[in-house]
Amino acid sequence: MAILETLPEPLRSLLAGLPCPAFETTTGLDGPPLNQRRIAIVSTAGIHPRHDRPFVGVSTEYRMIPGDVKSDQIVMSHMSVNFDRSGFQIDWNVAFPLDRLRELAAEGVIASVATSHYSFMGAADPAGMEAGAREVAARMKAEGVGGALLVPV
Repeated sequence: MAILETLPEPLRSLLAGLPCPAFETTTGLDGPPLNQRRIAIVSTAGIHPRHDRPFVGVSTEYRMIPGDVKSDQIVMSHMSVNFDRSGFQIDWNVAFPLDRLRELAAEGVIASVATSHYSFMGAADPAGMEAGAREVAARMKAEGVGGALLVPV
């Protein structure tokens, strides 16, 4: 993970000066306990199934990842000189903790693991990702997902 204070100029000033958008709606925290919720992963690591198209540039799109995917079936196409992908290469759970989610379901901590998960490209402008995020939310709602594990990378 890059630490702002250690980045070279002018990148440090550029990143520190980026605006943080405000959105009109907020999510509620009401609902059943975790052991009654189906959980999906939403990552910003730019990961996708090996056969799917890669993320290009500062894409605001998302990719759907099947819940039965295996670690050797997904790749990361997030590109940045400031992004260290070595952790993901060693253990995919760093950016896509599906194994941990499966363990939590087996232990009864969560009710179940969603059949679909999602990844965005984290370098994109959040305002540009809003339409995709709303689509992902609708997909998760249709699947009966009651919570999301957000994995910002």
